[in-house]
Amino acid sequence: MSKLTEHEIGEIFHILSQHNPIIKTELNFNNNFTLLIAVVLSAQATDVSVNKATSVMFNVVNTPEDIVKLGVDGLIPYIKSIGLYKNKAKFIVELSKILIEKYQSQVPRSFENLCSLPGVGRKTANVVLNVAFNKPTIAVDTHVFRVSRRIGLSSANNVVLVEEDLLKHIPKEYLMIAHHLLILHGRYTCKAQKFNCTSCPINALCLFYKTSLAKDS
Repeated sequence: MSKLTEHEIGEIFHILSQHNPIIKTELNFNNNFTLLIAVVLSAQATDVSVNKATSVMFNVVNTPEDIVKLGVDGLIPYIKSIGLYKNKAKFIVELSKILIEKYQSQVPRSFENLCSLPGVGRKTANVVLNVAFNKPTIAVDTHVFRVSRRIGLSSANNVVLVEEDLLKHIPKEYLMIAHHLLILHGRYTCKAQKFNCTSCPINALCLFYKTSLAKDS
């Protein structure tokens, strides 16, 4: 784990929650199925690019049946502006067929069942469980992975172990919103390259700032 104390971790999430009073995914969706599709599309793509595509797509697609009716060739024109769109189109059509055949066209509520769907990994499954079903999961994307290690929430070198560290040490009252807070922090403040440590609200608690930057200021 990290050298941060439980109290410091609690303080980090308290401060981040105060700076982000409205917590929700930045992906647009209108039901659990379109949420699942939006998260699948967001792999190695920005939420902005996904929302631009789905703003048109979700006017005609709301159910697995809609996707199957479109087919891969019909789906591609809606999502071709998104990276890896050919593979994603195949995944989305296949998972839609499975939802119809196995789950009565409903998005499953279990991690294992979600991960069994084409194109759905740990991150996607955890986002859906958290946002659609209000489960206190941690979805470790590139932002969460980077920020967690930089701040000192975890020293693990793979997403599964980072997820385990976060679930173990983040106070229960913040688990429902923790990955949203870390994503927002990584997206707008603690960026991969142009990180803004001097104006960061948690720099006094951040191990990276304390060990690497504060001593140079």
